[in-house]
Amino acid sequence: MKHKTTHSENLIALKRIEGQVKGIQKMVEDGKYCIDIVVQIRASISGLYRVSEKILTKHIEHCVVDAFRGKSKKDKDAKIKEITDVVHNLNKLH
Repeated sequence: MKHKTTHSENLIALKRIEGQVKGIQKMVEDGKYCIDIVVQIRASISGLYRVSEKILTKHIEHCVVDAFRGKSKKDKDAKIKEITDVVHNLNKLH
């Protein structure tokens, strides 16, 4: 069973992050204080992590749950691999 994931609720946050990144670009262009730039970069990264967590949670709640309610072992195995790969890659980022 395919479940169409909607991401509209994340667009506001992503647009806010986009604005932050544009602000960072302006700070760099204007030669602003380095620490202030780093603080804004960290805020943008934190925002991206929050959006990522929301999307991953929704994926688990819907797509993964749907696969586990089904009968296909192949689908279940694929979802387990997806999640473990994502967790593995997230750990590399820290």
